[in-house]
Amino acid sequence: MERALAVPRLPPHDPGTPALSVVDMHTGGEPLRIVLAGCPEVVGPTLLAKRRYMRQHLDHLRRRLMFEPRGHRDMYGAVLVPSELPDAHLGVLFLHNEGYSSMCGHAVLALGRFAVDFGLVPAPPAAAREARVNIHCPCGLVAAFVECEGGRSRGPVRFHSVPAFALATDLLVDVPGRGKMVVDIAYGGAFYAFVSAEKVGLDVCSAKTRDLVDAASAVTEAVKAQFKINHPESEDLSFLYGTILTDGKDTYSEEPTSNICVFADEQVDRSPTGSGVTARIALQYHKGLLELNQTRAFKSSATGSVFTGKAVREAKCGDFKAVIVEVSGQAHYTGTASFIVENDDPLRDGFLLK
Repeated sequence: MERALAVPRLPPHDPGTPALSVVDMHTGGEPLRIVLAGCPEVVGPTLLAKRRYMRQHLDHLRRRLMFEPRGHRDMYGAVLVPSELPDAHLGVLFLHNEGYSSMCGHAVLALGRFAVDFGLVPAPPAAAREARVNIHCPCGLVAAFVECEGGRSRGPVRFHSVPAFALATDLLVDVPGRGKMVVDIAYGGAFYAFVSAEKVGLDVCSAKTRDLVDAASAVTEAVKAQFKINHPESEDLSFLYGTILTDGKDTYSEEPTSNICVFADEQVDRSPTGSGVTARIALQYHKGLLELNQTRAFKSSATGSVFTGKAVREAKCGDFKAVIVEVSGQAHYTGTASFIVENDDPLRDGFLLK
């Protein structure tokens, strides 16, 4: 009979560097690494100030958690911080391979479950079928609604977005090596460029991921060079996050419409992209292709996972006509981990292969 090994709680490590304890989840295949403990205090009077502080003073922790050997170039993370908003149950900073996002829908869907199960909101009554979790994201307050059973999370989560709007439609952009093409830009907590994959000579459902990434990245860089992104309320939100290639099926249908999102430093979203679905619905509503409370299904061409979404009411964002969008999807737990550092490790803060 084999004798079980006595495993120490943590292997040898630098005692001056706290272990980073995390819970890992995924939503539609897109990972989320939630920091439980070990992160120093993120200083700042507002969430956006905390985002700036983490970028300037704690970015080594983002690299340590997101990059190899603990992560990979498509890893995604969340650091929970206090919020200055009285109605918020928690604040969150989103981490990716390039920096810090303003919004992440797949993460909100996962954090809704996490907040209920880890006691970040008052325990729902045993008979309650749904718990509300108010999550302060850098783009604003987002309400998640978590299906519950016996006081624990189960089943899908849905969230109500910040006001989402079309920034520019039928914008002519000259993409080097690919010619001129018409793109749309819309906001769903982050700004995205939208273009049918057919316009770049690809089928979003069958093309190689590398080809889709190259095409989307070319569009992103062209839009950044030729069009100024402005958010009407905050300069911190005034940037293009990425490009979403679609199957071109924007007219309403009961059949799912497929897309793939390439964001940050050529990072590929495995899910249909929650903030991208939000922006795409705002765009379709703006164009008169979708009515209020008309639900559409959005499929990831990477994994086949599906989110649903609908515009639930009209709103304003500065002078822009906007909508509040409801997005629904399913998140799952995948594990826990404690990450350590040895002080003689030359790759302690991670690396990425290009």
